[in-house]
Amino acid sequence: MPPIRTNAVANRWRGTRIMGSDNLVKVVLQQTYEDGAHPEVETPWAESLGNDLYQLKNFPFTFYGLSFDDIFEARPCPEDDDERPHFVKVVEKSGHKTVRIILDEPLRESEQSRQILEQLKKFDCGYEGDGYRSFTINIQPHCDFWEVCHFLTDSDVDWEHADPTYEELHPQVPG
Repeated sequence: MPPIRTNAVANRWRGTRIMGSDNLVKVVLQQTYEDGAHPEVETPWAESLGNDLYQLKNFPFTFYGLSFDDIFEARPCPEDDDERPHFVKVVEKSGHKTVRIILDEPLRESEQSRQILEQLKKFDCGYEGDGYRSFTINIQPHCDFWEVCHFLTDSDVDWEHADPTYEELHPQVPG
């Protein structure tokens, strides 16, 4: 099943330069973990800005610390034969934020799941997902980030911070 995409950000893509851009390329985002777990790789679309700079044009599903429209540096990986640009570092944040949710019940079978996504649309958030239970939520710069987070918590949704990460929002004080 193809990913579901909706909101003002996704809707602005229709009929704009972005969809017809010759500058869109697949980039490699490789999420590594401190516990040594196998890294996760995703290959979203990004607009090439030149000089190894790219602007993300998808919502990241597994990568942390990067959101829609962020500008980042990426270069081909010298260790393998993959010529696609691999993420190096964020250069400029767009103001978009990302959270991920897993709904208790499949979207097609649950009015409550549909209502949660409808409320997120009312907050003017966008989402992409598997059409079933897992969704990446794009919180646009003009949206109230904390209102969205409180709504998800109050609705008893299984969710996580992806950008900014939980650790960035709640740094542990050494002690």
